[in-house]
Amino acid sequence: MNTQRGFTLIELAIVLVILTVLAGGLLVPLTAQIESRRTIETKRTLEEARDAILGYAVNHVCSISCSGSSCSPTHSCDTTSCNTYCANPLVASGSWPNAILRHYLPCPDTDGDGLENRTGETCTQAQGNLPWVTLGAASQDAWGNRLQYSVSTTYANRSLGFTSGSIGPNQVCDTSSGGCSSGNIARDVPVVVLSHGPNGYAALSANGTTLTTPAGTDELENALSDADQKFVSRIPYKPADNSSSELVKEFDDMLIWIPTTLLTTRVCPAGGCL
Repeated sequence: MNTQRGFTLIELAIVLVILTVLAGGLLVPLTAQIESRRTIETKRTLEEARDAILGYAVNHVCSISCSGSSCSPTHSCDTTSCNTYCANPLVASGSWPNAILRHYLPCPDTDGDGLENRTGETCTQAQGNLPWVTLGAASQDAWGNRLQYSVSTTYANRSLGFTSGSIGPNQVCDTSSGGCSSGNIARDVPVVVLSHGPNGYAALSANGTTLTTPAGTDELENALSDADQKFVSRIPYKPADNSSSELVKEFDDMLIWIPTTLLTTRVCPAGGCL
C-alpha cells in the first residue's frame, strides 16, 4: 500500500523564505522602474506646460492702432501708453509701424480653481499654481501635486504686453548658497514652472493640502512660501541615511523655464515684440 507524504513545516518554512527573498529582490527594481516612469512623465508634463504658455502668449495680445497722434487700443490695452506710442515722432514719420500687437503671458492660479487670477489688468500674485484650466494643460505632476508657476508681472500685464527689451525677475541657480542674486544657470527669465518631485516637499496636492516643508535649503528656495522668485535646479540627491546633515542636501525638484530669447522668437519671430 502506497502512502502519500506531505510537506513538513520545516520544508514549507524554507520555501516561504526563498519566495520572500525572491520577491524582495524583484520589488526594488520594480519600484525604481515606477519612479523612472513618473519622472519621465513629469518631464513631459513640464514641456507641455511650456508649450501651452507659449501658445497662450501667441494668441493673447493688446493691439495698438494709431490714427494721427491718437490711438485705438483694444479693451485690454492701456490708453495712456497707447497714446504715448502713437505720439512718437518715429511712428508719425512712418519709421515705426502705426499698428502693433503686444503679447502677454498668463497669470498664476492663486485660488486653486485652475484659472489665472488678475486684479484689473495685472496679476494678483507673481507666483502660484500653473493655471491649467486657462491653458488647457495638465493639472498636476505624476505624483499628484500641482505644478508651481512663477511669472514676471511685467510680461503678464495685459495693459501693456511685453517687448523684446523686457526683463524678467526669475533667477535660476545650481545652489541656494549666496542668495542666487543673479542666476548662474539662467537669469532675468520671465517664466519658471516646477514640480516638487517624488518627495513632494512644499508641494500643493491635488486636494489642496500643502505637504511637508523641506529640510533642504535648496528645495526650500523653490517653495511657494519663498516669494523671491529665485530657484534652484541641480542633480537630484537622495540621502542614504536619515541624518539631519544629509536631509539638508536632499533634492529632487524638477524645473523648466522660458528665457526671453525663446519667448520672443516663438511668439513674434518677425520682430513684432517692439
